[in-house]
Amino acid sequence: MIPPVTPASGDAYITLLGRSTWALVNAYHAVLREKGLRPEQVAIVTEEPYAQEASTAVEAVRIVSEGYGFVPAIGVDILPEADFIRAGQTIRSLAGDFIRQGFSVAIDITSGRKVTVAGALLAVSLAGLDIRHIYYLAMKNTDDVAKPYMMIPRQIQSIRDVMEDAGAKE
Repeated sequence: MIPPVTPASGDAYITLLGRSTWALVNAYHAVLREKGLRPEQVAIVTEEPYAQEASTAVEAVRIVSEGYGFVPAIGVDILPEADFIRAGQTIRSLAGDFIRQGFSVAIDITSGRKVTVAGALLAVSLAGLDIRHIYYLAMKNTDDVAKPYMMIPRQIQSIRDVMEDAGAKE
C-alpha cells in the first residue's frame, strides 16, 4: 500500500556536486533569483572524490539562502565513486522521503557527474516520483565561469527547467 501524500507544504531541493562547486552554487543562486524557489530542505549529493568540497558547498548554499532571507536545512549524502545504482537509490530515496513529507521536489543536475545524473533521473523516473523541476544552468562557454553567479554575464548563462522545457509541468 502506498502511504497517502499530504499537500505540498514547501520546496525541497536536491543538488548533485561533482567537479565544480561553483557550478552547484551558481545554479542554486540562479534558481533562487530567476525561478523564485525558496527550499526548506536542501540535499547535496556527491561522490567520495568530491566529498571534501561538500562543506564549502553547504556554507555557500547557506550564505546565498540568507541573502534571499531564508535558511534551509542542509544535508549531505556521500556516494561511492561512479556507482550508478547507489546514486539512483539515494536520490530516489531522498526524493520519495521529501514527497511523503509534503514537499515539492526539485533536482539540480548542473554540477553532477554523468553517472550520478543518469542514475538519479532514471531512478526517479522508474519510481514514478512527481519531481516538479529538474534544473540545469546552461553556459554558452565555460571560460572564466569559476566565480559568483552575479559576476558572470547573463548572456552566456541560462537556468533551464528540463520539466518545463519538455512540457511535463506547467
